[in-house]
Amino acid sequence: MPRFAANLTMMFTEVPFLDRFEPAAKAGFEAVEFLFPYDHPASEIKQRLDDHGLSLVLHNLPAGDWAGGDRGIACDPDRVDEFHQGVARAVEYAKVLGVPQLNCLAGKKTSASPELMRDTLIDNLGYAADELKKVGLRLLTEPINHFDIAGFYLTGTAQALELLDEVGADNAFVQYDIYHMQRMEGELASTIEKNLARIGHIQLADNPGRNEPGTGEIAYPYLFAHLDRLGYDGWIGCEYKPATTTEAGLGWFKSLARPSSNLGPQ
Repeated sequence: MPRFAANLTMMFTEVPFLDRFEPAAKAGFEAVEFLFPYDHPASEIKQRLDDHGLSLVLHNLPAGDWAGGDRGIACDPDRVDEFHQGVARAVEYAKVLGVPQLNCLAGKKTSASPELMRDTLIDNLGYAADELKKVGLRLLTEPINHFDIAGFYLTGTAQALELLDEVGADNAFVQYDIYHMQRMEGELASTIEKNLARIGHIQLADNPGRNEPGTGEIAYPYLFAHLDRLGYDGWIGCEYKPATTTEAGLGWFKSLARPSSNLGPQ
């Protein structure tokens, strides 16, 4: 069965961020991920990881003014210097936190020409890949559906792979979010199988609603078994919004030890 990492940006939000590590560990998770660590000193986060025996498997590069509506700045030709500074900051956090990979959000389209946005994104991905490789880190970039984030630049698996072909970095991979790709393109099992060697990390949520597995249309029992057959040995980030409370929605996770489970609504 795949290994699951609790996403602490979206799960266990009943308590403040630094207090979410403990309930994640108590629930049985051995690893966590989150969008951004930058509101807290890296040393404080590292202490929480160590205190509760958790590994950190992913966080994002700085993505601009998130509260102000930014969803990444990597395709913005007017913010290249800011992007470079963000890469340096992320690397410093990664060194402390021991995370093996960082995700780059492309961002929303700007008023620049499509050609300039694409060239900027390729250049920024190349720069980030080079900087991360110096310290042994992998770079990820993630397609996101345009229903949740209108105008997001990178919205499909093939588009992401084409960009990474242009980048040409051997430490750059796709972050494949099952929820986002169900909304944009479907064909989940075949897309994962075809591109598994180029997928560095997988995330999940059900659709509609972006809630926990078993609440929507995605056949998670099949996908989990499929990933086992394919030999996927990475983590799956649980980047979903609990339908009620986090604890109440963990039936899917706890039931994986029971072969009779059908991951029905919890």
